[in-house]
Amino acid sequence: MVVTAPPPRTRRRSRPLGGPAQGWGFAAPTALFVIFLFVIPLLLVLQMSVSDWPLLGGNRGVNFPENYIDAVDHRLFWDSIRFTLIYTVITTVLLLGLGLGLALIVQESTRWKGFLRTAFLVPSALGLASASLLFYVLYSPIAGPFADLMDAWGITFLGTPEGALWSTVFLIVWRYAGFYMLLMLVGLQGIPDEVYEAARIDGASRWQTFRDVTVPLLRPTFALTTVMCVTGSLLAFEQFYILTKGGPDNSTVTIVQLIYSVAFQGQNSLGVAGALSVIVLLTLVVINIFQLRAFRRPDES
Repeated sequence: MVVTAPPPRTRRRSRPLGGPAQGWGFAAPTALFVIFLFVIPLLLVLQMSVSDWPLLGGNRGVNFPENYIDAVDHRLFWDSIRFTLIYTVITTVLLLGLGLGLALIVQESTRWKGFLRTAFLVPSALGLASASLLFYVLYSPIAGPFADLMDAWGITFLGTPEGALWSTVFLIVWRYAGFYMLLMLVGLQGIPDEVYEAARIDGASRWQTFRDVTVPLLRPTFALTTVMCVTGSLLAFEQFYILTKGGPDNSTVTIVQLIYSVAFQGQNSLGVAGALSVIVLLTLVVINIFQLRAFRRPDES
């Protein structure tokens, strides 16, 4: 009698759990968030920008291109753009420069490293509106802690266009420097130590190492932080609305403040405000594309 071996058992391939349905389930909350809080409002703004849409009342019909003409012809349009660009350049240079400087300081292994990181980052935990109210009290010539000093020396923080601008810039730098320090620190820690060791072996000085090693390898971090800083500065609203109300003499009106004023305070026209919003959106898209191209490596297509 011949005994034959049983045929080998074939293993069934395990199927991935859930399949495509599970993937769609994970993506659904984010997709709904984007649709309801970005896509639908964007479509509504686009509709408003081409419609005769007052603040009180519904759509009264097409009003294109009159809304865009009224937006550009507004008496504060070009002044608000000029001021917003000046404010954006100042805050971007200061925040990126100071953020990188603080990151280089706290990167060193010192006994105060943990304390310095915490101290620099604490202001970022405070909301922008709350920080603006805090500085509004500090700058107050009546109730502020420096009221007597301001009165004796004739100093006014918010009473002149230059003072209002730099007082707001100081608030923003105090509030966001620690946040950009954290982003820069992440980029610095992503640079391999072997690169610095090779630079030291080649006899590079600290400045040469920073210029030829650190800065080029921080290109992706610079791209991210620059886009974030420029976008946030171009959309500045809370700090100027609380500190200056656009004054003195409308010298600190940003483009977003102008949109708010046209929609709710001046013309009460959601159509013109929508046209201004579309102009700002297109400007942001163009500026962000330019920034990303500027920080792209030469070998990237």
